[in-house]
Amino acid sequence: MTPESKYLNDYLVADPVVNWKEKMVLDKANELSKGLSDTFTKAQYLFEWVRDNIPHSKDIDSDIVTCSASEVLKEGTGICAAKSHLLAALCRAVKIPAGFCYQKLKQDPPFTGFVLHSFNGIYISELQKWIIVDARGNTGDINAQFDINQKGLAFPTHSDEGEILYDPIFVSPAPEYIETLNRYKSRKEMWAFLPSELPH
Repeated sequence: MTPESKYLNDYLVADPVVNWKEKMVLDKANELSKGLSDTFTKAQYLFEWVRDNIPHSKDIDSDIVTCSASEVLKEGTGICAAKSHLLAALCRAVKIPAGFCYQKLKQDPPFTGFVLHSFNGIYISELQKWIIVDARGNTGDINAQFDINQKGLAFPTHSDEGEILYDPIFVSPAPEYIETLNRYKSRKEMWAFLPSELPH
């Protein structure tokens, strides 16, 4: 996968969604990374913490909708996109460049059509390479790991069924997702209206 920007500093920016300068986010990032000396170790620990300690709201049947990193941290849950916002914010707070990646996947029954799945790219300075990680949360057959040699995705991409793994590692979250997460107060109400793809 290819970074959208060649400037690593672009992947450290704080904004209203990736709001790592908020005290609670910054404090949590510093707490989690305390005593960890290198980027690789910090990135892996932050990824595994978000993956394992912030449950996907569907997995726990929570109706809460979160969007910004601070909201996800405060409520302790979020869907894939929201969790990717938190992971990016935690990484950026400790000066680890992090961006956003997407897949177009088939919806789970009873829904039809496609849904946009969100995960992260993290830059490991010691390796001078991007690592693709998916903090969605491991349940059932999902086993997404921190892997420097292959993409650690929660879901395979079945291109023969119209699914797409988008190539860019984006600097900012997809506006379509931010708009959707901010529009709804109920996850169950929102579920049928999640973004289905990125604009071409």
